[in-house]
Amino acid sequence: MLRHGTIFHKKTVNKKVYYWIYILQVSNGYYYTGYTNNLIRRYKDHISGKADCKYTRSFPPVKIKQCWQVFEDKGSAMKIENLIKRKGRKVKEDLVNNPKKLKKIVFNSLVLNLKIKTYNSIKIENIVKKEN
Repeated sequence: MLRHGTIFHKKTVNKKVYYWIYILQVSNGYYYTGYTNNLIRRYKDHISGKADCKYTRSFPPVKIKQCWQVFEDKGSAMKIENLIKRKGRKVKEDLVNNPKKLKKIVFNSLVLNLKIKTYNSIKIENIVKKEN
């Protein structure tokens, strides 16, 4: 079981706020993009159907395809989420396969020079499985 203070639960790092941007593969084969300040809790909510998201209640997540820790404010996280949501499947698949491209896409589209850390989605999936 994860302790509350671990990297996936805590929303501050050295007193700096960060958010998670994530892409889920859902049961109909499409991708769902979201943001949160607590990735594990949000993913569990999506899986259980408790998330305030009609889409993932209708099409439950199959797995986390990719996630990024973004060291910016909530407004920037929302802009990044919206930017990804507006992209087509090909771009999203490219981001899943080449997660470091997010920084370039964000800089070119939103003119934000972000501090982004990419996480291994398999590691997060395993954490969620162990907690259940």
